[in-house]
Amino acid sequence: MELNEIGIAARNAAIRLNRIGSAEKNKGLGFVSAALKDNNNMELIIEANKKDIENAVNNNMKDSLIDRLSMNKQRIMAMAEGIDQIISLDDPVGEVLYIKERPNGLKIGEKRVPLGVVGIIYESRPNVTADAFSLCFKTGNAVILRGGSDAIESNRQIISIIRNALENAGLPKNAVQLIEDTRRSTAEEFMKLNRYVDVLIPRGGAGLIKTVVEKSTIPVIETGTGNCHIYVDESADIDMAANIIENAKTQRLGVCNACESLVVHSKIADKALSAIEKSLTAKNIEIRADERALCLMNNAVPASEDDWGTEYLDRIISVKTVDSIDEAIAHINKYNTGHSESIITNDYNNSEKFLDEIDAAAVYVNASTRFTDGFEFGFGAEIGISTQKLHARGPMGLKALTTTKYIIYGNGQIRE
Repeated sequence: MELNEIGIAARNAAIRLNRIGSAEKNKGLGFVSAALKDNNNMELIIEANKKDIENAVNNNMKDSLIDRLSMNKQRIMAMAEGIDQIISLDDPVGEVLYIKERPNGLKIGEKRVPLGVVGIIYESRPNVTADAFSLCFKTGNAVILRGGSDAIESNRQIISIIRNALENAGLPKNAVQLIEDTRRSTAEEFMKLNRYVDVLIPRGGAGLIKTVVEKSTIPVIETGTGNCHIYVDESADIDMAANIIENAKTQRLGVCNACESLVVHSKIADKALSAIEKSLTAKNIEIRADERALCLMNNAVPASEDDWGTEYLDRIISVKTVDSIDEAIAHINKYNTGHSESIITNDYNNSEKFLDEIDAAAVYVNASTRFTDGFEFGFGAEIGISTQKLHARGPMGLKALTTTKYIIYGNGQIRE
């Protein structure tokens, strides 16, 4: 199908979805979840994924990105369980936020409605295919997906299973469509499909997001990269800090909520950096440090100015020393990407100051940045993590995929 045909099919599916209730949508999601849990379908996805992995290895993709691309039964089950959780969540569509009566007798209210047709451009993350579909479907939106060439075989198979399940449920299979042409020119043509697509969401690296923001004629919800920091305050519990940092950096390397940058107060740097270095080097993490931190560690290498603003998605982390919480906040706000930032502290006033003054979608006290995730936040899954401030910010669950319209009840009023 050409893009215009895909757009027309999506618009027609969105009209149909707007007419069905929560019970029918949950029925469709249930069919999809069951299909993903089917052993034969799991094997089909894994076999398709093997082709993507083989191509990735041949193209010298980084290990952290191959991990992000890889599918196994556990990850497929996690996709299905995310759909099950979405089924259990309240459907925001149709919610009337309020109704107020005006002096002239008009009753004016605001009601949640679907966005319509959602477009998503993403890279090397087959799980996004199922997550994006299920969130959009629950909120009555049709979705057009354009994944990267790295995951095309996996995405084709997942979409085929989803569409067959919808058809078996008696629901429109064009509620989800995949653009199988992975050429950049096709992606850029997709960005101009504002006649049919109501909103476009990019998920991927800084280059992809920048291209979409600059070239799209469709309104864009920007999901940003993650140069996430952890600040070790002078009152921090060192064992807690080392444990949190190890988790935030090494639990999964190729994800946007992994810690890429450390900021450490100079008064605690000697003891803290010793413990942190021990835990990170045991996981083969390269530490790039400023001059003061270099003197306190055995295996660190000098950091450059570029390191403070880099999302590595690799076994690398930067370390900056500061003399105050104000200096830490200034450094983080200068170099962060508005994603997730954390402070490790036993000082209540400093924790509140950090929460108030850090400009990011998710700000933590004494916890790993790895929790910035729709599933962990109780949203079932996420369409992305928005780092912008209009419409949606942070993990985007069901409500973020709705808009509102005003509903007005009258009994013959005219304006004079």
